[in-house]
Amino acid sequence: MKHPTASDIAKYFIASFQKKKKEISNLKLQKLLYYAQAWHLALYGSPLFADSIEAWVHGPVVPSVFREYKKYTWNPISEKIDAQTPESIKHHLGEVVRIYGELDAVTLERLTHRESPWKEARGTLAPDEPSNRVITQESMKGFYSARLHE
Repeated sequence: MKHPTASDIAKYFIASFQKKKKEISNLKLQKLLYYAQAWHLALYGSPLFADSIEAWVHGPVVPSVFREYKKYTWNPISEKIDAQTPESIKHHLGEVVRIYGELDAVTLERLTHRESPWKEARGTLAPDEPSNRVITQESMKGFYSARLHE
C-alpha cells in the first residue's frame, strides 16, 4: 500500500475496535479520522490521507467514508473488517485511539464543535444547516500545532 486513503484508515480504526470487542459508530469513526488527520498534520507536517474533511452539522466528516458506512446509521459498524495498514502509521493511529478512543461519539462531536477548524469552516451557518464546506488542512495544522506547545 502506498499512500493510505481515509477508507484505509477507517478500516484500521474499525478493526482495532472489533479486536477489543468495542463498538464504533460512523459518527465516532468520522471524529477519529479527523483527529488522525489533524494530529498527523501537526506532528509530521503532511496529511495522513488526501480525502477532504467537511464541516457537517455533527462535526467533521469524510464524505466517502461516511457513505461507505451510512447503512449503519447511528448503530455500531458490524461488518468484519480486515485492515491492511502500513507499519509506518500504526503508532500514530494507535495514539489517536489511546487518546480519543474511550470517548463516546457525542463527546467527540462536542469536542470538535469547540475547536476553531470546524467552527471556522462552518462560519455563520446555523447549527442545524447542512454544509459541505471543507475544513482546510492549513486550519487543522495551525490549530493542532499550537496545541503541541500548550
